[in-house]
Amino acid sequence: MAAKDELGRRGEDLAAAHLRAQGYRLLDRNWRCELGEIDLVLEHGPETVFVEVKTRSGTGYGHPLEAVTVVKLARLRRLASLWCERHGAQRRAIRIDAVSVIALPGTEPVIEHLERVF
Repeated sequence: MAAKDELGRRGEDLAAAHLRAQGYRLLDRNWRCELGEIDLVLEHGPETVFVEVKTRSGTGYGHPLEAVTVVKLARLRRLASLWCERHGAQRRAIRIDAVSVIALPGTEPVIEHLERVF
């Protein structure tokens, strides 16, 4: 596995653990279909939460959340709708969140969770 893929996987692990510690329940991870992939799908109270996770080993190329573009959010919205349709969850409230993980070598990772980004 490439170092970039390992870093992304570690970031998703950290984000999922962080959200579970906040009372979220993990429903799905790395769900794929013909339109793309959803990193994390969780339940939080009455909402189904679709989460885009961005991980970086530093901020030399910008903050991880800068990679969550309008185009990416629009695709995530379509994916969320399709996930709900395929899982019989059309009547639940949904939201889209973003989580950034900055994992500098030799330091504790910094996790930032933004709710309702779209």
